[in-house]
Amino acid sequence: MKKVLVTIACGALLAVGLAAQRQGGPAARYTPAPDAKDLRAVLFNWAWYMGMLRGPQENESVATLELKATGTMQVDGQPCRLTKYRISNNYQSTGERIQIACTRPNGQTYQNVEVVSGQYAWDEDIPGAEIAGKGKATPRPNLLRERLIRLWASPQGAVKAAAAAKENASVSWDTGKAVVAFPIPGVSGAIAKATLSAQNQAEHVEVRDGAVVTTFDYAKYDDYNNPLNKIEAFMPGTMIEKRNGVAVRDLTTTETETGNLYVIMPVPASVRKSASPQSN
Repeated sequence: MKKVLVTIACGALLAVGLAAQRQGGPAARYTPAPDAKDLRAVLFNWAWYMGMLRGPQENESVATLELKATGTMQVDGQPCRLTKYRISNNYQSTGERIQIACTRPNGQTYQNVEVVSGQYAWDEDIPGAEIAGKGKATPRPNLLRERLIRLWASPQGAVKAAAAAKENASVSWDTGKAVVAFPIPGVSGAIAKATLSAQNQAEHVEVRDGAVVTTFDYAKYDDYNNPLNKIEAFMPGTMIEKRNGVAVRDLTTTETETGNLYVIMPVPASVRKSASPQSN
């Protein structure tokens, strides 16, 4: 009997734990004991109850996803009611694009496309600006940390980040709930703590990055994919993001696509030229 360690990597094929494998034979599946409270068991159950473990060996292989939502967000310190909010995440190449359209209380409209890819952050006036010779990309290096935190504290991103942290992750228990601590990938010094519900799903994620404390509250998990494409991959129906106690995004999920669709965030040449990636 030979033991092999399955590599845990953000955004790539990811399996939780140590699998026992016969030479040339299939790996034995890991099943935690019902009352197990160690980190390995908590990470496995977290991914399992999110519907992220797939295949005979229960590997976590979610690479991309999309989510659409309604609700409100803060724009220049004012509430803005969303008419469009579409998140596109890529965990293999660390990227997120959020398409936003909303209306301020005075009736003025606001539109933006927020993007982060690797260690670059920018805004687009149209999705994929400049890549096909159209649109304009505006570098936003000052928002890199905020956007990476949003990506890796997201419901599925947090699972991946915690597993990728390996020995830098830890678990504690608070009134019967698991609290998983882990560093945010790409954001030096930022530490997240995810509190899991009785259903082994993140209900609260707190990220401390210096003097900035960002929290994410998640509830009403379900499969929000199109009725013709239900795959029992669960996302929260409500998501509230706060920064230093002030709500900045209050979202209600309308539809998801968790079937590893094609999602890319290539960095425009102007963004690469104008700002070097942040060293984190």
